[in-house]
Amino acid sequence: MSSSLRHSFQSLGRSGRLLARYLHPHRLQMALLGLILCGMIGVQVAAPLIASRFIDRATAGGALRGLIVLALLTMLLSLLGQGLAVAETWVAESVSWSATNALRLDLAAHLLRLDPAFHANHTQGELIERVDGDVATLARFFSRFVVYVLGNGLLMLGVLALVLRVDWRLGLGMTAFVVVALVAILRIRAAAVPYSAAERQASAEFYGLLGEYLAGLEDIRSSGAESYVLRRYAASMRIWRRAILRAGMRGYAMFATGQGLFGLSLAFTFALSAMLYREGALTLGTIYLVYRYTEMLRRPTEQIRNEVQDLQQADASLGRIEALMREKPRLIDGPGDVLPPGPLAVELDGVTFGYAPGTPVLRDISLSVPAGRVLGVAGRTGSGKTSLTRLLPRFYDPDIGSVRLGGADVRDIRLAAVRGRIGLVSQEVNLFDASVRDNLTLFDDEVPDERVRAALETMGLGDWLRALPDGLDTRLGPTGGGLSAGQAQVLACARILLRDPDLVILDEASSRLDPATERLVHRALGRLLAGRTGIIVAHRLETFAYADDILVLEDGRVREHGPRALLAADPDTHFARLLRVATEEVTA
Repeated sequence: MSSSLRHSFQSLGRSGRLLARYLHPHRLQMALLGLILCGMIGVQVAAPLIASRFIDRATAGGALRGLIVLALLTMLLSLLGQGLAVAETWVAESVSWSATNALRLDLAAHLLRLDPAFHANHTQGELIERVDGDVATLARFFSRFVVYVLGNGLLMLGVLALVLRVDWRLGLGMTAFVVVALVAILRIRAAAVPYSAAERQASAEFYGLLGEYLAGLEDIRSSGAESYVLRRYAASMRIWRRAILRAGMRGYAMFATGQGLFGLSLAFTFALSAMLYREGALTLGTIYLVYRYTEMLRRPTEQIRNEVQDLQQADASLGRIEALMREKPRLIDGPGDVLPPGPLAVELDGVTFGYAPGTPVLRDISLSVPAGRVLGVAGRTGSGKTSLTRLLPRFYDPDIGSVRLGGADVRDIRLAAVRGRIGLVSQEVNLFDASVRDNLTLFDDEVPDERVRAALETMGLGDWLRALPDGLDTRLGPTGGGLSAGQAQVLACARILLRDPDLVILDEASSRLDPATERLVHRALGRLLAGRTGIIVAHRLETFAYADDILVLEDGRVREHGPRALLAADPDTHFARLLRVATEEVTA
């Protein structure tokens, strides 16, 4: 067996496993689809037989009554075929959408399980193209591939058997043409798969580029980089266009091969039929029957070619989907699920961590935050403040050392159990195109409205809520529906308050607030941190008013660590110098 054919059968086997997984829940619908297709095959085979009898009776001077019956039967079969075609389309589309939506759901869930390191290396546009674009390519493959290939295969076998029964020479000739056509199509298809894969990759890269630049639209406009962006778009689209042309030409090669071979088959059929007719071996009706069956062989072969061409595109998408599903999270879920109740103590023991091998961001960090105390983390940009906070909810694991919550190593506790006890408010607030209620409860219908209103009152947003036209049902868009950046931060704090976590991490949560809103948030922070362990990362030193202890990081190392009051009172400490600089900036 040649390598191209072997590749074809290997990809068919791989596709078969995917079909078996996602079509098994729809096996009854698939069985119904098979029955409908059998009915359509029966109609297609029967119609030429009735037409050939009509021709033979008409040329022989048959009775008008019999001719009328045959004509009516032909019309009935035509209507029945149309009805079956409508039913087939409805069932096939239903199966297609159900199966592909299940695949989309599995892919989305898998992406959510992958750690931040994976998402940092892939653009949002690329991942959207994989979850939606590649799956959409599989839609027809899911709905019709097996049924169409098997059904058309049965139709071809049935037609060839009937032609063999009419005349063995015609039957053998047509069989030879069909076999040659299918082998040629499979060979071309195997050679075309890499080009389809390249086309899908070019598509993903273009959408990744588009998503990246749309996200930075304001920076692009303000810096006058539109021309550069358009050049990048043009270059990406040229690459995509070349990939489409290469993949399309291979697809057209399959079409041209099928058309050419069946053109030869039709010429052979006419020539041999004419010879047999002169010898008296065939009637006019039988010649019409052979002609129609030759055309019928063309249609299922073309449909198989179309399915194989769709498989060519689906195989490229399938390979990319399988590659995505093979991605494994670097974080292994821990076996335990029990953390001590109440505020969680935080301990870092000799922690060294870097996003890339050989480039540590944190170096030999050891510290302890007793339960119920609040730690303020200060330091210059790039000193490792945010990286430290990302180790606590276990977005990353340290390269060396351990991180403990409540005395337990976070690697020994299930991720869900760890993250369920931690509330994180970052500088960037994500709002959903949903109601105020859903944005606060994160779509948890079990949270009562009274708790939601109480959280907003605690955060000082009671008047804002009462001014909304539909209260908690007011819809917020992705941009916040008119919320200022400060109000969005306060809303994020209310979201955390509703979760009632035992460890609160505030990562530059007040950096974008105006003075009035910052005062509002600072009053609410006291309520949010009361009775909880807290980690506050900030550049504005006023935010550390609620901190019991201060950690100063420099180049990924601990510069200072101690009680805030003692560090502030000692003029020789780095923290005291930071306070003096901040005071001078305010008075200036």
